[in-house]
Order: sequence, then structure tokens, then C-alpha cells
Amino acid sequence: MKVSDILRVKGNTLYTATPDEPLARAIELMAEKDIGSLVVMSQGELVGMLTFREVIKSLVKNNNVIGTTQVRTAMDATPLTCSMETDLDEVRRMMLEHHARYMPVKDKKMLMGVISFYDVAKAVVESQDFENKMLKAYIRDWPDEERPAA
Repeated sequence: MKVSDILRVKGNTLYTATPDEPLARAIELMAEKDIGSLVVMSQGELVGMLTFREVIKSLVKNNNVIGTTQVRTAMDATPLTCSMETDLDEVRRMMLEHHARYMPVKDKKMLMGVISFYDVAKAVVESQDFENKMLKAYIRDWPDEERPAA
């Protein structure tokens, strides 16, 4: 299974912020849309990711005050990315190794979507369920062996 399979099912709705946007506005959007991340874009290019992890780190760093902090101050400027053709097993390894909960998907320089650890886990479970059903059907349809005459 490839990342493109996940995006095809999930869709590619993206919520974005700009680096110069107030962090407070970005947090409001995340809360309003009930999402855990925003893609940070500048001049049509991915320049970072803002997740609840970066928001919390920023709050702790600033004594629990958001104030006039901009997104650029809190965002991850070097987010882990993958392509549409990246294999799901590779994505799982990357996300686990880097503790990444969200991963932008790019096709060359073009942003195609974002997948979450939840999306990956859901795809794995659905794939395993399908495989289990196929194996059970195969076993049920197993041909009877000829028994030697006694």
C-alpha cells in the first residue's frame, strides 16, 4: 500500500497558516476545525508544520502566554515529508523513528496533502481486515482431499 492510497480515501483537504500569522489565530483554527496540525505555507511552498506539540512547547517557553508570537517562532521548519509513492511500511517506520504524528505528502515541490499517524493506523487495520477475510474465505473453500478407499 502506498501513501497515494491513503490520500485517495482520506481526501486532500488542507488547513494552512503563514509564518507571519499570529500563533493565536492558528490555534483558534486548529480548535475550530478539530485538527492537530496546520501546514505552514509561504509563496506556495511548504515551509513548516505547526502541530499541538509545537504549540505546547511554545506555551511552556513563553510562560504559558501566546501574546504576539508568530507561527514561524513555534513551527517545525524542517518537517518530515514523504511522497505519494512512499510505501506504507516506510511511512510507519519514519513516523515511529521521528515521533511524527503528521507528515506532509509532496510530489516534487507540490504539496499533495497531510497524513496522520491515525490515517496510517486506520489503513493498516483495514488492510489486515481485508486480508483476514480473504484468507478465511480461501480456507473455507479449501477442496476436500480424496480419501483412499478402505
